[in-house]
This record gives sequence, C-alpha cells and structure tokens, in this order.
Amino acid sequence: MSDVVNAMQVNDHQRAVKLVEACQKIREQVGRIVVGQEEVIEQLLIAILARGHCLLEGVPGLAKTLMVRSLADSMSLSFHRIQFTPDLMPADITGTDIIQENRETGHRDMVFEKGPVFSQMLLADEINRTPPKTQAALLEAMQEHEVTVGGTTYRLEEPFFVLATQNPIEQEGTYPLPEAQRDRFLFNVIVDYPSRDEEGEIIDRTTSTMSGKPEPVVSGAEIIECQQTVRLVPLPEHVKNFVLDLVRSGRPKEASAAPWVRELIEWGPGPRACQQLVLAAKARALLQGRYHVIRDDVEVLALPVLRHRIVPTFNAEAEGVSVDDLIRRLIRELPKTSKQLL
Repeated sequence: MSDVVNAMQVNDHQRAVKLVEACQKIREQVGRIVVGQEEVIEQLLIAILARGHCLLEGVPGLAKTLMVRSLADSMSLSFHRIQFTPDLMPADITGTDIIQENRETGHRDMVFEKGPVFSQMLLADEINRTPPKTQAALLEAMQEHEVTVGGTTYRLEEPFFVLATQNPIEQEGTYPLPEAQRDRFLFNVIVDYPSRDEEGEIIDRTTSTMSGKPEPVVSGAEIIECQQTVRLVPLPEHVKNFVLDLVRSGRPKEASAAPWVRELIEWGPGPRACQQLVLAAKARALLQGRYHVIRDDVEVLALPVLRHRIVPTFNAEAEGVSVDDLIRRLIRELPKTSKQLL
C-alpha cells in the first residue's frame, strides 16, 4: 500500500513540475510582447488553470487586448475577438441557422453557421457596451461550455475561456453587467498604468523596428492536464475554514455579521465565491512551487475574486469606501478563532 501511495505522490509531483514549467514558458512568450503587468498575467494564468473566466478593467491603451491575444498565441488556442457595440445581436455571438442550397441536387437545408463563441479563447472587448440581451448570450457558454441554438445544443471545444474587458471611466452609453453574469467570472482584474521604466520600454518597442510574436509553447491538451493537476492539490481544513469565514463574514444578513458590514454592504458573495477562491488558491500554490494551499494564497486572491461579488450600500459610496476597502477590512477583522487556527 505504501508503494502505491509513494507512486501517486511522485506522479502528482511530476505533474506539478510540468505545470510550473508550462506557465513559465507562457510567461516568457507573453513577456516578449507585453511590457510589465506581471501581476495581471499571473492572475490570467491562475484563472486559466482554475478553468475560470476573467473580467479585466482598465482605461484604454493598457494592452488588455494584446495581452489576451498573446496568451492565446502562446498556448496554441483558437482565438476570436468580439467588439461589443449597442447594435450587436445574440446571434452575432452564438451563430445562427442559415439556408444552404446543394448545388448538385438543388435541395435546400438549414445549416448552423457557428459564431465567434466557438473558439477556445474568446475576447469580449468592452462587454458593457452591448445591451443585457446580448450579454446574456454568453451565460450558457460560460457556465456550461455549450451553446443552444434552435433547440440544438453544441459543445464548445475545450479548454474554453472568456476574457472580457470594460472601461471603468466611460459610462455613457454603457450597460453594466448584471450581478448574475458578473458572478460567472472567476476574477475581476484591475489593469493599472505601467511604471515609468516600463512605459519607456513600451515606447522603444512600439516606435522602432522591433517586433515579434509569441510562439506556441503549450497545447490545449496540456492546459486541460494542468487544470486537472490543480484539482489534485489538497486543501487543509484550517484554510477551508478561513475561506468560509471570509466569504460568510461579507454577507450582511448573516446572524454573525458585524454592524459595519450591515451598514456598508448591500449584498455579499455567494457560495460560488468559496469554490472559485479555493480553486484559484490551489493554482497559485502550484505556481509558487508548493503542493499545498496556505492562508496567504487566499488573502492575495481575495480582491480579484470578491470585488465583483460585493455590492456596497449607498452609505459606503457616499463615504467614499471602495469595495476593495471593504474586502481588506473583512480580512483584517476575521474572528480570532480563524486566526488562531492559522
């Protein structure tokens, strides 16, 4: 029996090493095109390893589209980009049935013409610029990895990811994502300005003859194997309790909720937050070279996992308290029992 256990441990270790090597290759390829943004790239990799979707927020010109395209190229995945506009229709995303005539027989048949959602990596650019009806066309694809058109269900090719972007400063003519759809995203990633040195390098790369393109270093099948490896990472009981305490402490209707939570939080995160926080923490642990999850993994990823799952009250907004401030306070004021266990 011990030989079997040892063999399993060796096999798991080999898979973990393979995952780290694959992610390092991806980082190197993306780094050839994108300057800086290491934290954002790491969070995108974690989302991919955890089989989740990402919502990126940032002002125009921060290479969000370039980052996603470079990731797809380095992982040898099929890629489509949809520019969301107010006149975009659901069929423009999912596809539609069309009448096609057989030139030999003259017989006409209904044929399904696949839309851009039938790709392994889908970039939904400025997703908040299209009405809710069109935004909802992505819901089934994001949750079930399939699309239903005309009563027929079509499976999407694995691995499948939706990486969406939105502009946080320009709100005229936009349609905020409904809470149900925002909850489908594993992360809400904030893309910030580059540093002075990074911006200088961006100038050098984009205003000279320097050019390049990422080389495919990882296949879709290898990504799926990496996703399976993430789920094999054990979750210590005390870290599980920490996740439960953190998520449940942000619900104002919980009996144990702090008075300030009831005053500043309208709605708290649901059970999906726990699931995705654990999966993301497992992925981060592997990227850090560990085969076990620690509290730090959860704390570091709490902001991107929870910031789109908490709705602040009018009082919080009036006082200038951001959602990130609320999450940091939740972590800081966890019950002493949780801290003692850790």
